[in-house]
Amino acid sequence: MKVAVLFSGGKDSTLALYDCLQKGMEVRYLVSIFSQNPESYMFHYPNMSMAIMLSLSAGIKLVTKKTEGEKEKELEDLKKVLESIKDEVDGIVVGAIASRYQKERIQKVCKSLGLKMVAPLWGKRPEVLWKRILDEGFEVMITSVSADGLGKEWLGKVIDKKGLEKLKKVAGKRKIHLSGEGGEFETLVINGPIFKRKLEITSSEIEWDRKTDSGRFVIKDAKLEGEEKAQVAAD
Repeated sequence: MKVAVLFSGGKDSTLALYDCLQKGMEVRYLVSIFSQNPESYMFHYPNMSMAIMLSLSAGIKLVTKKTEGEKEKELEDLKKVLESIKDEVDGIVVGAIASRYQKERIQKVCKSLGLKMVAPLWGKRPEVLWKRILDEGFEVMITSVSADGLGKEWLGKVIDKKGLEKLKKVAGKRKIHLSGEGGEFETLVINGPIFKRKLEITSSEIEWDRKTDSGRFVIKDAKLEGEEKAQVAAD
């Protein structure tokens, strides 16, 4: 099966990509939507420019599209970019786990284009997905937090097995979705078995909003392992 994977560089889209490759699917494209709205209902926002470098590291062609991130209208931008590749693929892969809002809207877009939607992580328990991510050797960094119990100290933290246990405790106490499906936190994968070179962050800063107790780990510069100079990563 020939597919394109909706890709943000976060743990869920990366694991969905990995799953497809493991199953022998031919991944023709990665597709990234660059939302200008940090409150987008549909698309990942923090550090989206990292998807460009990660696609290079994975050796898979990336197709991108900007969107203003306006509710519902942002789906038209998704449809436009998928229209440009629909004759080359059979299906579109998504990393959705529990968000019916996202899954149903993407499914509708796919149906209108005659494409199959593939959601390999749908309905899977977050604990199972996290275990697979860590067992397979992916390195996952927390890049935004927006929930009680997740403070500034989590930003930029790479989650290992001990870190996952801490995250589980916070999630259980605060009723946070362990996969961050409700926007409680966002992630970035910086290394793993599908990447030829690790993403190295050379300059970053933390933005924190005291009123909302939320914040982002903003990557200013980064490079792929082995490169001499950092690539400017401003979104």
